[in-house]
Amino acid sequence: MSAISDKRDQRPRRTPRRRIVDTARLDELRRRAEDIILAEGFTSVTMDELAGRLGCSKATLYSLAPTKEQLVLAVTRSFFREAAAEIERAVAAEPDHRQRIRTYLDGVGTAMRRHSLAFYDDMVGYEPTAQIYRKNSAAAATRVRELIEDGAQAGAFRPVNSPFAAQVIAVAIDAVQSGVLLERTGLTAGEAFSQLGDLLLDGLSPA
Repeated sequence: MSAISDKRDQRPRRTPRRRIVDTARLDELRRRAEDIILAEGFTSVTMDELAGRLGCSKATLYSLAPTKEQLVLAVTRSFFREAAAEIERAVAAEPDHRQRIRTYLDGVGTAMRRHSLAFYDDMVGYEPTAQIYRKNSAAAATRVRELIEDGAQAGAFRPVNSPFAAQVIAVAIDAVQSGVLLERTGLTAGEAFSQLGDLLLDGLSPA
């Protein structure tokens, strides 16, 4: 028995290091694929092209998602999820009710600069990603309404119809996101959200 035990002890053992390296590699590929899709859209990018640009095999790329459609959905969900988490961290660190709304809108503007108009066009033109976009736009409107209501209850804002104000913000966000508002005003996304924050907060100032 001792000889068998010794022989088994001498066999090479599988360690978690290989799995950690593989996971890190996949995470890197996922981030790089997301950068490409956000910068260029996804209609014209094929999995063959992505694999070539990422320097990996198609088999490795398919380990991120079994189809291009599922990869696109994963990238879109990841974009909104990470943006929302970053914005909420900034809002939570701001005690002033007025500045919380400005921080939120500035955060949306910063997130929007991460993706191109090509990605936006592809996203709203493809129903599965359009659903994700609509869901997150509705969540943004709800969040703005909550921030307005919190400020009104604290006496920082005058009483307003918060659902209406939130929907106005949602429409403005969509107009900036689509590029329509930027084309008509000549503003950048960051400038547009700064102006939107000024307009909203001045309108909410106590009489």
